[in-house]
Amino acid sequence: MVFNFFKKKKAELQKEEFRIEDLVLSKLKTGFLVDYDMKTFKVIGCNRYQWHEGGVTDEWELKAGDETWFLERSQEDGNVEWSFCRKLPISDLDGDIAGEIVRNEDPPETVVFQGQQFEFEEDDIGEYFREGSTEGLSFVAWDYEYEEQFLTIEQWGETKFDMQVGFKVEEFQFSNILPGE
Repeated sequence: MVFNFFKKKKAELQKEEFRIEDLVLSKLKTGFLVDYDMKTFKVIGCNRYQWHEGGVTDEWELKAGDETWFLERSQEDGNVEWSFCRKLPISDLDGDIAGEIVRNEDPPETVVFQGQQFEFEEDDIGEYFREGSTEGLSFVAWDYEYEEQFLTIEQWGETKFDMQVGFKVEEFQFSNILPGE
């Protein structure tokens, strides 16, 4: 009887083991390590966004020292895009953008971040699922662009806002993917 327990446990552990083919960006898991731009990042979270207009975005929260970045993989109509961004308070934008959204139920067509004017591109409604949860949080997102950068404003409920600023990346820019502890 005791031997069956150990046999079962060994089988469970073998199921959790990965294959070398699984060491790709789209299969990152919490605890994995990945190199980007001469830094090694540790994956500290894996999240998912489901968009009402179709499409899914997988998000990996990456930490290197005191820096936290988010690697995102968006897929819509068979097209895959990668982006790398950081989350910042909406108060980093010039003006009272949060107040304007609350008053007008929409953000302005142009927002200014660090002296750069970002132009409105699109909006969408989505649900956010944290680390494999089946219970999503609803939010509205407004996307802006300036040259090669993007800025997204997210509204969670009536008065809670987040912002992320980033840029597009390619899968080949990431290397040395290693499993975690």
